[in-house]
Amino acid sequence: MKIVLIGRGRLATNLERALLKAGHEVVSINSRTLENLPMEADAYIIAVKDSALKEVATAATKDRETQVFFHTAGSMPLSTFQGMTRHYGVIYPMQSFSKERLVDFEEIPIFVEASDEKTMVVARQLTGSISGHVYELSSDDRQYLHLAAVFACNFANHCYAMAAEILEQHGMSFDMMLPLIDETARKVHQLHPLDAQTGPAVRYDENVIRHQAQLLLDHPDMKDLYERMSLHIHRKAEQHD
Repeated sequence: MKIVLIGRGRLATNLERALLKAGHEVVSINSRTLENLPMEADAYIIAVKDSALKEVATAATKDRETQVFFHTAGSMPLSTFQGMTRHYGVIYPMQSFSKERLVDFEEIPIFVEASDEKTMVVARQLTGSISGHVYELSSDDRQYLHLAAVFACNFANHCYAMAAEILEQHGMSFDMMLPLIDETARKVHQLHPLDAQTGPAVRYDENVIRHQAQLLLDHPDMKDLYERMSLHIHRKAEQHD
């Protein structure tokens, strides 16, 4: 298939590599200028930040009302394209992307949605060529999927960043955390996260929690987050019991 990929960010970089590996022809377009944007293709994929999506989509679809367009945003609805083009959809690969680390798309779940059957056929052919895990999902459900991903990935990574800050301030390396992080991730492949939860907050060991909170007096935001998180973990553990 001839694919026009609009955007050159982290997702676009990884997606382009996967599409080329699958044998597709990919034309990469700068989303800011849309310079040399082809008039026809089997599919146009807009991979830009959410705040720029509508503006880029409006410009890209002009005079291309019969072409098939997709966006890749987990939190943006299918209706973003409404009134711009006849055939439109969503291709949402649920993964964390970095330009410095290319990922294996074959293992990534991709969630698709389409305005019509023609677009769904293109979406399934395209995504099925790069991943073995393709699912249809509505915009309403995808917004909750994306929300869950923010907790599981973005918030978890921020906790890693705070752990690194604490360690580095006291002359220790974040590498010390890697075996713990790896085991925690492996554990939830077999246990529900509520069953995998450990630490002083589960039974609310006040002596430990109070002492650790005192260690964070110079970091009031982190201290507040620590105390709120500990209380929330304890409440969830009590409900689970």
